[in-house]
Amino acid sequence: MILKLSLHLFLTSCGLKCSLSICRHNMSDVVPPEVRPKPAVPAKPPNVGAPSPSSPFPPQGPGIGGGGGVSGLPPSAIPVPIVNHGHSVGHNIGHGVGHVAGHVGGHTAAHNGGHGHGGSHSSGGGSTLLGYIGIDTIIEQMRKKTMKTGFDFNIMVVGHSGLGKSTLVNTLFKSQVSRRSAGWARDEKIPKTVEIKAVSHVLEEGGVKMKLTVVDTPGFGDQINNDNCWEPISKYINEQYEKFLKEEVNITRKKRIPDTRVHCCLFFITPTGRSLRPLDLEFMKRLSHSVNIIPVIAKSDSMTIEERQEFKQRVRKELEMAGIEFYPQKEFDEDMEDKSDNDKIREAMPFAVVGSDKEYPVNNKRVLGRKTAWGIVEVENPNHCEFAQLRDFLIRSHLQDLKEVTHNIHYETYRAKRLNANGGLHPISSNDTQESNL
Repeated sequence: MILKLSLHLFLTSCGLKCSLSICRHNMSDVVPPEVRPKPAVPAKPPNVGAPSPSSPFPPQGPGIGGGGGVSGLPPSAIPVPIVNHGHSVGHNIGHGVGHVAGHVGGHTAAHNGGHGHGGSHSSGGGSTLLGYIGIDTIIEQMRKKTMKTGFDFNIMVVGHSGLGKSTLVNTLFKSQVSRRSAGWARDEKIPKTVEIKAVSHVLEEGGVKMKLTVVDTPGFGDQINNDNCWEPISKYINEQYEKFLKEEVNITRKKRIPDTRVHCCLFFITPTGRSLRPLDLEFMKRLSHSVNIIPVIAKSDSMTIEERQEFKQRVRKELEMAGIEFYPQKEFDEDMEDKSDNDKIREAMPFAVVGSDKEYPVNNKRVLGRKTAWGIVEVENPNHCEFAQLRDFLIRSHLQDLKEVTHNIHYETYRAKRLNANGGLHPISSNDTQESNL
């Protein structure tokens, strides 16, 4: 009995010594964070400027997170010590190691070490950046490419003759870009049917080139019988979609497909002061789903301020009752910021405008305006008309959006109907494409 007890004590002592030896060996594998070499942080290239003002991380001073570690990086980008959590010993002592690492890496490192999580920490679900990459330069790259290639903008004007359509387009772009400016004769007769005439110009401002195409529709609403007078206009718009679609399905496509699609249609309302004509409502109702329609009240200086406001309210109400949506449409607002901005525009439409390409001296400076017996109506004076609002909206804030809505909404709608109706389009040979372009 005594012999068995001695043997049991001897074996127990040996097992305890082996356990302590293994534990010491495992503990030696865990290197304290204080003595670990920190990963090298890539330096920001010297040819890249300081972070932009819109950068979410402002420049940091030396020492982030309480340690003398990495400078010039956001807190979430500080390298985090990685603890091996694959062994039971590392998991058991991870919490203690995490608290020690907190003196070096701050609270984030302590959290990761305490729970035994491997890898780097990232905020907002994205990957952590340990240095400057240069993603913010993509905007400058896009700007340079656009400066080289330029872009297209196609605008259509529709309305009765004598409403100043050509004059307003010349005023918008401050150049002679309308059809009449490009060789219209005074003795030209009003056509018996609606004609489509397009004139293109290349405008350059600040190094940016824009190919502007003005599409005029002489003869619209000028006949005794104006039944279906919108059909030639609708046909032209769809023909441009068809031309673009054929280029897309072609086997050998051009590097840049010429864009002749109508991006905007300015519809000129006669300043009657009463209501819209049935032809106006019918035109906008039939074409509002295939092109961006922007209604404007032409020659608004023929009405008083009170008459103008009442007429605008009446027009908005009639359009709403007829179910006509003009640009910018409510369902195309991408976020609350767009909705807020577009709501203000929708409340101000239709814009009451005055066009003129003649200058007159006013207060020792020359301004565009219309001279009358009682004074000069200044085109760009917001107290006289709403031309400045139309220009800012059409060119300075929504020009790109007009192109995107045309491509993503109106063109895609036509494309889907066309492909579904014919079961797809067959590829077109290069010879056919050249003939269609001619």
